[in-house]
Amino acid sequence: MKSIALFFVLLFCFSSCKKAEADLDMKVSAIKLPSKVASAGNALYDKADFNSPVKETPQSIEQKIIKEGNLRFETNDLTTTYSQIQNAVKVYNAIIQNDTEGKDYESVFRKLIIRVPSKNFDLFLKDISKGVTYFDNKQISSRDVTAEYIDIDARLKAKKVLENRYLELLKKANKVTEMLEIEKQLSSIREEIEAKEGQLNYLQNQVLFSTITIEFYRTIAEESGVTASYGMKIWTAIKSGFNSLSSLFINLLSIWPFIVIMVAVVYFIRKRFKTKKI
Repeated sequence: MKSIALFFVLLFCFSSCKKAEADLDMKVSAIKLPSKVASAGNALYDKADFNSPVKETPQSIEQKIIKEGNLRFETNDLTTTYSQIQNAVKVYNAIIQNDTEGKDYESVFRKLIIRVPSKNFDLFLKDISKGVTYFDNKQISSRDVTAEYIDIDARLKAKKVLENRYLELLKKANKVTEMLEIEKQLSSIREEIEAKEGQLNYLQNQVLFSTITIEFYRTIAEESGVTASYGMKIWTAIKSGFNSLSSLFINLLSIWPFIVIMVAVVYFIRKRFKTKKI
């Protein structure tokens, strides 16, 4: 009987303590801070909380790798090589970003800049390398941008938290000067957010799609007349001389009035000299 009575006494004391704590919380929440204290609190909130780092739970971050390739090789048929690359582009969901054709003293060439999903990078390289016996240049590089990505992402999240806090202050602002100052700060923060989002999107795009530059060419030295025979050179010289003579005759025809006038002047002068001698 004594133990039962003791149990009820303890239960009554515990419930009384809980009720007292609840009443105390209600009284504290009902207290209003003076305006000076409230403004001081807002100032501390502005200076301290806005600069405080955002705490996040550690998460597993996927590694961000940017892959790039640069290839240059000789081929016997530009059309066949281009068709082979086009087929690989379709198979591996790549995109031809730039296509350039040209000709120099010794060769005709074609240069392609291709964006291929990073997961298909190695397979795409293997496919377009079939039939190539020798690469003039083959450069494959990988760049780890995980730390840069994490840094930009963290800064972006911090700026968004800061923007939300300024939006809360804007709702509470009563004076026009305060509103204008907050709007000025918000404009600056939004510019920084857009810049960070642009950097993040660019990195993400570079990670998802690798860039491969492919240049293939065909040598045309024999077609350019470098190995022409001696007789061919003589015939070319004769034709060149005939063309020069023809050009001279045509030029003389174009100035025939001046020639007639000069002949007439010379004839008149010679006739005058002969008349004086007589």
